[in-house]
Amino acid sequence: MVRDGYYYALGLIAAGVLVGWVARPIWALVPVLLALFFLWFFRDPERPIPDAADAVVSPADGKVTDVSWLTADGEKRLRISIFLSVFDVHVNRSPIAGFVREIRYQRGKFLNAMNPTSAEENEQNIARVEGDGQTVVFKQIAGLLARRIVFDPKVGDRLERGQRVGLIKFGSRTDVILNSTASVKVKVGDRVRGGSSVLAYLQPSGELAAAARQSAREGAR
Repeated sequence: MVRDGYYYALGLIAAGVLVGWVARPIWALVPVLLALFFLWFFRDPERPIPDAADAVVSPADGKVTDVSWLTADGEKRLRISIFLSVFDVHVNRSPIAGFVREIRYQRGKFLNAMNPTSAEENEQNIARVEGDGQTVVFKQIAGLLARRIVFDPKVGDRLERGQRVGLIKFGSRTDVILNSTASVKVKVGDRVRGGSSVLAYLQPSGELAAAARQSAREGAR
């Protein structure tokens, strides 16, 4: 359970007691039911973490809504987008093991997270994690209802694959941006679980170096 759930629940239970005391007891049912909802919403279940060295796990529970190509920093990249409804677990996890090299918070709009333009225009937190010669960018994107993004690690911190890193309140979206050599294992419409569902496999750094050398040799011919 994320501690925020206790804060919301205790406040609503106190409100329910007050309402039941000064008005009709039946009216206390509304805040009490809301308290139960928040306790459920902020659940934080344990998850089995895949141990394959090159696996990229889902940063969140939800539905895969996009698997597409984009250009970032002049290079072709793969983007996997996951939509979180209010019924999904909202605790976010690190997609790979590695070090946090950059964190950038971008203020913006609160468009519906299903809207393709939300990936660029909505308020979001962008983290770049480097591990085993690979770089993965992880975006926490606010949605229509989301008004707060939490990301706990700091630049330089070491993360393990599947480690809890924060959450988004409430409906929202997460994007994972990978190198073009990644082998994607999900498709649009798939349901994924944070920390345990494998989104893709990265090409090992040794193979990347060999591929780069081969490309350089071919370009020199």
